[in-house]
Amino acid sequence: MSKVIAITGAFGYSGKYITTRLLAQGHKVITLTGHPDRENPFGDQVQAYPFHFDDPDKLIETLHGVDTLYNTYWVRFSHGGTTFEKAVNNTRTLFNAAKQAGVRRVVHVSITNPEIDSPLPYFQGKAQLEADLQALGLSYAIIRPTVIFGKEDILINNIAYLLRRFPIFAIPGSGDYRLQPIFAKDLADIAVKAGERSDDLVIDAVGPKIYTFKELVKEIREAVGGRALLIHIPPLLALTMSRLLGLVVGDVVLTHNEVRGLMANLLISDGVPTGQKELKEWLHENTDEVGTRYASELKRHYLN
Repeated sequence: MSKVIAITGAFGYSGKYITTRLLAQGHKVITLTGHPDRENPFGDQVQAYPFHFDDPDKLIETLHGVDTLYNTYWVRFSHGGTTFEKAVNNTRTLFNAAKQAGVRRVVHVSITNPEIDSPLPYFQGKAQLEADLQALGLSYAIIRPTVIFGKEDILINNIAYLLRRFPIFAIPGSGDYRLQPIFAKDLADIAVKAGERSDDLVIDAVGPKIYTFKELVKEIREAVGGRALLIHIPPLLALTMSRLLGLVVGDVVLTHNEVRGLMANLLISDGVPTGQKELKEWLHENTDEVGTRYASELKRHYLN
């Protein structure tokens, strides 16, 4: 049965895959976005509305008649006036508006291993929002992905970019810390299926294979035909090098908190894998595209 579905960030990365899946099922989809004037890849199939975080009444009005809200809104790092604290407060406003508008169910994209006492604001903020949603009294599904890979990805793409162009690639520390990448389409399938249910649930969205970071880099190097020498350097030196590279490409390449989260093994799950596609398979299917251009976080979210 066709329903009215709202999604934050339908023109973004994971949101675009979820939206594609929802439209294929015949649902009417609207999106809330911080960039309502950007080119709409879905044409008249998806109507865009501003977030209106500063005007909850307008946000409530936008969400009237919506059956399910999919929330992919978040920030990767603080930049200018955009902070983790602001992202948490904005998401709370969104959740409260959904309840007041009569939304039946919220599907919230979180992160693996969130912790309310985490020293990492990304994981701490995600944990706080999970608790807020669970206390709200709405039907909910919380989806916890790790690193997401796909054609619009930034992390995997930019590793490939560096491996294609430079003779040396620096790995912070031992490289033995692990991650469990999830394919963007698999994440979308998990999220949409969760939205169709009525029971409250929390699901780790993780791929079928766990890689150490150095194994992941080697897989990417092989797929793109790179010959970069992999060297191990202290994490602080790796961050310094990433900042220098950031000055060249005009972007934030890597943050201190991201390195800490990765090295703390927070991007894996103890549960059964929920994704189907392996990163290695996807890399070899897309070897002619991945890493051919640098993907800028700042340009994607802040500079246009």
